[in-house]
Amino acid sequence: MRPLTVVLVAILTLACLPLALAGPRARVLVQAPAQGSTAVQPAAPPDGARTAPADVVAAPRTVILLRHAEKETAPADPRDPSISTAGAARAQELVRLLEACGADHLFASELKRTSETLAPLAQKLAVPIETVPAGKPKELLARLDALPPGSVAVVCGHSNTVPSVAQLLGVAVSGLVTTQGIPMLADESYDRVFLVTRAATGSAAVVELGYGARAASTPSSGH
Repeated sequence: MRPLTVVLVAILTLACLPLALAGPRARVLVQAPAQGSTAVQPAAPPDGARTAPADVVAAPRTVILLRHAEKETAPADPRDPSISTAGAARAQELVRLLEACGADHLFASELKRTSETLAPLAQKLAVPIETVPAGKPKELLARLDALPPGSVAVVCGHSNTVPSVAQLLGVAVSGLVTTQGIPMLADESYDRVFLVTRAATGSAAVVELGYGARAASTPSSGH
């Protein structure tokens, strides 16, 4: 194991401790550098110049990526359904899982099932929900990259956006299905949470957590 990977695993272990206690179905999925990225080597400081401590310079950003909770099966507006009773219960479980994670930014898509999933957590943390359209993953990535080192962001997306956002963050999600050529989470996968740690060097690691009840398979009606 390379020294950088050892450091990442140690950082990730400390960051995930409260989450692991709350969600027992945790497992490491990937520890890999961002695809196509090159580690940035800091320039040597001038002679006699002071340098910032390494832990400050390399403070990682953490992105907690998940899909919205269960949605209504017979919504008044099929184009933009709310979360169901089961979804509302899962949203409360999300609070139990993440209330101690130190999240300082919450992101949802323009569709209300994502903001409704995050609403109880937003209330608990007193953190506003920021909206980025589901069809603009690169805009979301730019927003995440602009956050200060050490930030913790929670991103609530959709079955067809979570894998692509994970890829942009430099990690891969396993256990996907392919629909019309697009890799996506299975329709019944509402209980998966991906904790991505991105080091200043450009490398990234991900841990998967499970939360709430395992969702039963239901007929597909969107993302």
